[in-house]
Amino acid sequence: MQIDPAATPWQSIYKILIGSILPRPIGWISTISTAGQPNLAPFSFFNAVCGNPPHIMFAPMIRSSDGLPKDTLNNLISVPEFVVNIATEPLIQALNISSTEFSPDVDEFLEAQLTPVPSILVRPQRVAESPINFECQVAHIYDIGDQPGSGSVVIGKVVYMHIQDDLLFEGDKIDLAKLQPIGRLAGNAYCRVTDIFHLQRPASQIR
Repeated sequence: MQIDPAATPWQSIYKILIGSILPRPIGWISTISTAGQPNLAPFSFFNAVCGNPPHIMFAPMIRSSDGLPKDTLNNLISVPEFVVNIATEPLIQALNISSTEFSPDVDEFLEAQLTPVPSILVRPQRVAESPINFECQVAHIYDIGDQPGSGSVVIGKVVYMHIQDDLLFEGDKIDLAKLQPIGRLAGNAYCRVTDIFHLQRPASQIR
């Protein structure tokens, strides 16, 4: 089958994309409004960008329910800082609660019974229960569109890291078995990182 995105409803294109590009890591993003109202929401259009200097990206979509930007994006425009809290299997129920479309005055930390703790260099608080937190300052926001199904790409520079001590070995490697990361699939489906295999990368041929 061949599909022309321009001649297909965006909802169908979205389902094809999220059913094909997987598993997707989940960025659990905490932000804060100018009035000091915390916000916490998960995004599966999320990944690392580069390591030097370290940058992370995620893409908040325009809400299909009312056609408005998510609270996360609104907060970042006024307070350009955020924290990426790594989502793990023990936290999946809390993460699911925080995915609810609440009004801007609702604190997702309270709703999901999570513990907010102060960050070091940014204003948004981080999730104490998450074993890895990346404090970020917004470097770029690229608006893709302003209609439901569209959204923005947010790129943040990592300015501080918090990593649970027992997750690190050899100084800079993460123990995946202890981390218990989860991935996003399509619909209501998630996945665990439990079936791991290793493959040696070929040596560089550049001389």
